[in-house]
Amino acid sequence: MIRFVFADLRRLWAGSLVVILLVALATALGMAVTLQERALRLGSARAADKFDLVIGAAGSETQLVLSSVFLQAAPLPLLSGKILHDLAGDPRVGRAAPVGFGDSFGGYPIVGTTTVLIDGAGGGLAEGRAFAAKPEAVVGSSVALALGQEVKPMHGMPGEGGHTHAEITYRVVGRMAPTGTPWDRAILVPIEAVWGIHGMGPGHEHEHDHDAAGHEEEGHDEAGHDEPGHAHDADHDHGAEPPAALGGPWSDATPGVPAILVKPKTFADAYKLRAQYRAAPTLAVFPGEVLTALYATLGDAKAVLTAVAIGAQMLVAAAIALVTVMHVSQRRRQIGALRALGAPRLALFGIVWTELFLLVGVGILAGCALGYGAAQFLSAWFTRENGVVLPVEFARSDFWLVLALLGVSAVLAALPAWLAYRQPPAAALRS
Repeated sequence: MIRFVFADLRRLWAGSLVVILLVALATALGMAVTLQERALRLGSARAADKFDLVIGAAGSETQLVLSSVFLQAAPLPLLSGKILHDLAGDPRVGRAAPVGFGDSFGGYPIVGTTTVLIDGAGGGLAEGRAFAAKPEAVVGSSVALALGQEVKPMHGMPGEGGHTHAEITYRVVGRMAPTGTPWDRAILVPIEAVWGIHGMGPGHEHEHDHDAAGHEEEGHDEAGHDEPGHAHDADHDHGAEPPAALGGPWSDATPGVPAILVKPKTFADAYKLRAQYRAAPTLAVFPGEVLTALYATLGDAKAVLTAVAIGAQMLVAAAIALVTVMHVSQRRRQIGALRALGAPRLALFGIVWTELFLLVGVGILAGCALGYGAAQFLSAWFTRENGVVLPVEFARSDFWLVLALLGVSAVLAALPAWLAYRQPPAAALRS
């Protein structure tokens, strides 16, 4: 019987291929929508997990998180430098890293910050070292720049008509480890450099011309400055970590910043800090909570995606119904001839059912593969553009869905098989 089924399908290969493609495309649409929506939730949640608390000026919670965590270019009101000073001295704060935006290079956002964020956002360095002077930069793992290359900052993003800053040229001295977040596409530079090129003044109480501000304030050993060219030779190897030349201490006169990424020491400290800085003129948010609220706000979009997925499955059902009608009408004479030649009714039932179920089953499985491939393609494109890794993963519900589709296919395939089983051979031959 199986040989007869495959011979029949080869004879009608064109129609069989059309049926498989129809079912596959309908299934792929629903599967791609489901996988992509899940990947977007997982990827954005994992990216936000690296940041415990974000503090900014009063305004939109969503925009604060999108700009400071996902590095989406948008103007934010500046937070007073006094807040940075207060957070740096707060015993409940493990680290507080200011972030400043507004510039880019080659499509990569340039973020002004301090070296503490390299561990906080980037998970440490994969090669090179952290910046120790204003004209130095650390790049994310996906930035197509090698150590030693120059970065000339441009105001705004490409296509916005921004001008190139002539005041400074950064040199890449380090690369962060991959994180699967937008920070893989970021170029990190000293926040003091960003303040300087935007005319916001020094970020310290005093500043040296050789860009080594902060040594005395940090209490570091200054003996190394007696060596000629010490402050300018960025590649000089001390055999130990270079002294921090930037990053505080801050004062009430510190220039403003769009946001501060805070790592509280304890879980309780996180809630206390959020409560303290949640009232105007400041805004403190947990990125995970903002994303949850954003998902709820976008519930209509999720409903649309769900409707598309359901519509796709209805297309599958319609395709299966169409196949059954076509199959019965095209094989009435063939079925009648087989019955006249003595073929058992049960054998005819098995032939018709197997052909239909095989066509639809192959279409469903091919659609799952196509949907997975489409979701992977969209996720890879999104990662290249935004840096957020979207994990395309099957869930148990997906397998149950496939089994349900196969079950429906088995039932619908039995209908024309039952008609063939009940069909008198004489009536079929007369038709």
